[in-house]
Amino acid sequence: MSAFRPRQFDLVVFDWDGTLYDSTALIVKCIQAAAADLGTEVPGDTQAAYVIGMGLQEALQHAVPGLPRERYPELGQRYRHHYFARQHELSLFAGALDMLHALKARQHWLGVATGKSRRGLDEALHTVQLQGLFDATRTADETASKPHPRMLQELMAELGVAPARTLMIGDTTHDLQLAANAGTASVAVSFGAHEPAAFETYAPRFVAHSTAELDHWLRAHA
Repeated sequence: MSAFRPRQFDLVVFDWDGTLYDSTALIVKCIQAAAADLGTEVPGDTQAAYVIGMGLQEALQHAVPGLPRERYPELGQRYRHHYFARQHELSLFAGALDMLHALKARQHWLGVATGKSRRGLDEALHTVQLQGLFDATRTADETASKPHPRMLQELMAELGVAPARTLMIGDTTHDLQLAANAGTASVAVSFGAHEPAAFETYAPRFVAHSTAELDHWLRAHA
């Protein structure tokens, strides 16, 4: 990258699950296992994957709509039980860490906007390899869930960055709608929870089919 090329985006915000973290399949299995524990209808893979990125309670209500409302907290407890028992199996997508370090080296602010809980995100970020990489983060249990724009609005306000200088990257239509609602540009990745055919409506700047493709685009255009 030319040292004299103006940077287009000061703040680059990532979704977590399915974008940086290879967790989509496990989340789907844990939603299905939680539903089975409660003896209610178990959602299919597509239905369970669609809700990834939402806050947990909202996601479970969409994925398992037939459950009495008062039982969703119990469903959430069972989901967390299954997820935390197996989260040690998960890792960043290959190449994601190098991509993040390269962005930091080019003086971008880095953020996370995720449907995870604060506990869940903090446990992931406490690993040595991720410490200090992200300048600001928001989770669904401390602000409005996607696609409400508040997550991005709070990150931009915290770091003093305008929407025109902010880029949102995610693997779901919830992420792209979040960006649209907040007035920021977006980039989609096709290797997460949602099928890329659904992305066109939201006009992302680019659809990356691998972390390597995403890294290459960011080096050239971010």
